[in-house]
Amino acid sequence: MAKDRSDSELDRELLDLPGELRWREWMRRIEAVLFASASPVPRDDLARVVGQGASVDLLVEDLAADLEGRAFEIAQVAGGWMFRTRAIYAPAIRAAADIVDQLLDLSEFDVAVLAAIAYHQPITRDGLKDIFGKEISRDRIGRLHARDLIGTGPRSPRRGAPYTFVTTEQFLVAFDLDTLADLPEREHLEDAGLVGGS
Repeated sequence: MAKDRSDSELDRELLDLPGELRWREWMRRIEAVLFASASPVPRDDLARVVGQGASVDLLVEDLAADLEGRAFEIAQVAGGWMFRTRAIYAPAIRAAADIVDQLLDLSEFDVAVLAAIAYHQPITRDGLKDIFGKEISRDRIGRLHARDLIGTGPRSPRRGAPYTFVTTEQFLVAFDLDTLADLPEREHLEDAGLVGGS
């Protein structure tokens, strides 16, 4: 969200309202911000629309409880919160709007490349080649980059240093992760046969 806009006219404290109404208004403000945002909203951004003593975590919890039984929910992903449709309604959305889930058309190899990047980032194309034993095409990397699942990472300061790849916030959102620390342990993936042993 843009952080340079003036919000001086916003009464955060709402001292003219009784406690219960003040809390309800803060919840509605958080709801409005989450509704308007296409990406996860961090705690610090939400804290700018509520009073100084208000707990964003408790407000979000109460808002989530308010949404029980609704078709959408609040999800904590990528270091913030966002609205999303409950998974049970995905077939209805696809049927009515002909929306294809972003991950449905990822090949098994695309998911493996994403996993390698996630676990080894920042990683170069040569690093991916070492993992897979073959060159990863620029087209494949380009498709993952175009979907905003990966981005360009840091480069060595030496001339001609190769580009590196890292996962993005959209990667976290797509795989329902709050942070990369939420990735499954590598041993669990090996046990499930999803990645080769080291």
